[in-house]
Amino acid sequence: MRSHLLNDTTAERYRRSVTEGIERVAAKLATTDRPFTGVSVDALAPRIEQIDLDRPLHDTSAALDELEEVYLRDAIYFHHPRYLAHLNCPVVIPAVLGEAVLSAVNSSLDTWDQSAGGTLIERRLVDWTNERIGFGPAADGVFTSGGSQSNLQALLLAREEAKTDDLARLRVFASEVSHFSVKKSAKLLGLSADAVVSIPVDHDKRMQTLALARELERCKSEGMVPMAVVATAGTTDFGSIDPLPEIGELCARNGAWMHVDAAYGCGLLASLKNRDRIDGIERADSVTVDYHKSFFQPVSSSAVLVRDAATLRHVTYHAEYLNPRRMVEERIPNQVDKSLQTTRRFDALKLWMTLRVMGADGIGELFDEVCDLAEEGWRLLAADPRYDVVVAPSLSTLVFRFIPAAVTDPAEIDRANLYARKALFASGDAVVAGTKVGGRHYLKFTLLNPETTADDIAAVLDLIAGHAEQYLGESLDRAS
Repeated sequence: MRSHLLNDTTAERYRRSVTEGIERVAAKLATTDRPFTGVSVDALAPRIEQIDLDRPLHDTSAALDELEEVYLRDAIYFHHPRYLAHLNCPVVIPAVLGEAVLSAVNSSLDTWDQSAGGTLIERRLVDWTNERIGFGPAADGVFTSGGSQSNLQALLLAREEAKTDDLARLRVFASEVSHFSVKKSAKLLGLSADAVVSIPVDHDKRMQTLALARELERCKSEGMVPMAVVATAGTTDFGSIDPLPEIGELCARNGAWMHVDAAYGCGLLASLKNRDRIDGIERADSVTVDYHKSFFQPVSSSAVLVRDAATLRHVTYHAEYLNPRRMVEERIPNQVDKSLQTTRRFDALKLWMTLRVMGADGIGELFDEVCDLAEEGWRLLAADPRYDVVVAPSLSTLVFRFIPAAVTDPAEIDRANLYARKALFASGDAVVAGTKVGGRHYLKFTLLNPETTADDIAAVLDLIAGHAEQYLGESLDRAS
């Protein structure tokens, strides 16, 4: 079994095995003509359940053949231009190369003696991102597993900076369309059930600052403590961007920590023409970024950034076996000192390779393309009498609803939209997402693939309409 360990004696076997796997994936990417096969859970689950994991195949090629049957053939392929559903992006090749390198070397980014140059590369990328945000030289941060962890860590810092032991008095303010991780984080941090105050949004799905101001005043008048305001730069459902300058002013006036959840909108940090959409982000105390959304990186590649490095002391714990206090005096950089995680992958390498090969402008150009595509999609939907579209895009998301000419019952229209989404997924021809607006079911395009065209959008709209009309026709037949 030692022949399977990666070391100096098995380097050639490693080369052959990985090359064979890459060739399988490359062949799949080259021949995939739909984002999904349409396989059902009931069809796929028995194939996986019948595999006896206690009886290995003892052969890489055989294992890859089996993998083709249980995974590769039926995977959801985000690189396909008609995958239009969630915040999943096609990935750039330099980042995939970085993934291959980091997996093989297997550095752990918690301490210097497990990573060496990896620590310095991550720190340089944190500095680079902070410069893009507009933070000063006191800023810092750390890579995380994703936006939910980043939001949790940011709110942990905010809780500690609020300087009160009475957690029941703490309040967090976020828009009604903010990410669910805000409420989850509040619960994990021991805050009361009513700690998160939901702020209404305007027609463009942006936080209403007048309502925020009223709630902040009410909070203080009731003897509560305004712990944090979470502004969103790219909501999951709409891609909307809260008015960051105004929120920053309200936070400063009320002594509240300002956190910007830019998990989606962080691509604007590299934008060549739309950077002004997140002006005001530099006023934040902390920022969440997900490079694996709008920087075209493989999952996971994320970070939480802070204006003042000193606030990261709230997550610093010393263990004699890992990062004893003397290392601080010796100026040995240990990333575990600022992270919620201990063992941690060198995910920063993917972004490093991307920047070194493509440059920030290359990333920004790709993100600008999908934002432009969303504008085209908006115009198509606005001109199409079959659809009601909710709001003009701030980034690259479109939320819309099929509206049949002959049906007026909102519940029946809901069912038609739900059916269309399900039938489209089962066909494998395209994948779209769904959400609720005002209690009604809507469909959603999240456009993160520069290879997607306006023709793709138009074709998928026709497919959706066809499925919805089929459902409504069958519904009428059943009724009669």
